[in-house]
Amino acid sequence: MRYFDSHIHMLSRTTDDYERMAAAGILGVVEPAFWQGQPRTQVGTYIDYFDSLVGWERFRASQFGLRHFCAIGLNPKEANDVALAEQVVALMPRYLEKDGVVAVGEIGYDDITPEEERFFAEQLELAKAHRLPALVHTPHRDKLTGTERTLALVREVGIDEELVVIDHLNELTLPLVVKTGCWRGHSVYPNTKMSEERMVALLRQYGTEKMIVNSAADWGRSDPLKVPKTGQAMLAAGFSQDDVDLVLFRNPINYYAQSGQISLDEMTRPRIDQTALFKDNSVLRGQTPLVES
Repeated sequence: MRYFDSHIHMLSRTTDDYERMAAAGILGVVEPAFWQGQPRTQVGTYIDYFDSLVGWERFRASQFGLRHFCAIGLNPKEANDVALAEQVVALMPRYLEKDGVVAVGEIGYDDITPEEERFFAEQLELAKAHRLPALVHTPHRDKLTGTERTLALVREVGIDEELVVIDHLNELTLPLVVKTGCWRGHSVYPNTKMSEERMVALLRQYGTEKMIVNSAADWGRSDPLKVPKTGQAMLAAGFSQDDVDLVLFRNPINYYAQSGQISLDEMTRPRIDQTALFKDNSVLRGQTPLVES
């Protein structure tokens, strides 16, 4: 089977994770910009972070056999520092034009404050202007209200719903999104968010159209192999290999293909050449370089 993880924070993971993911059949990932665990205090830290997403991390993934794409955005948790948020949103357009950037994200609500709504709307407008998909985070608290307000704001801004994926859905919020033209994202996590078994139940109830599954793995307790594990659970539950390929490979790629930066035809495993350097730096630490013929 082949897989694509449409939302994973690889900057928080090790190269061992990349190797395990490639061995499990994952061919590529999308890494959205996100909160790093403590507040950033100046716009320069965002510049360095965005540079790493379009540069070093893309290189590091290729060294272990995965294709890496990213989304650029101001995470809702960081939108409440208005002076800093204004600077971050102002610099985003230059990054949205870079190679490998397939979406604006992740954006949305956290505490559902007026400041979060302001910058959520502004970033939806950026996605609309750049004709890019928008990866939307739904809040961990008061998720139903946050999802309702998200869908209302999407309609207010007037962005094409085909360009929007509403992520971190569950049994309560998925029915709201099914009624729209938005794509349906689900983060499968240890202990929280969504399990493989619950995901299989949702696929049985709502079908496979526009359904997307990701691991959202970051620096906390998470699992970068949750996408292939969901595939195994689908097969065990009687879904066909084509169903698995649709939900866990074709759907996310077709969604992000609206950016013009990615396509099904091009989603093949890259040739590994670990003698390559990124700005004179190697990803290796004394190991013998692997060079595939």
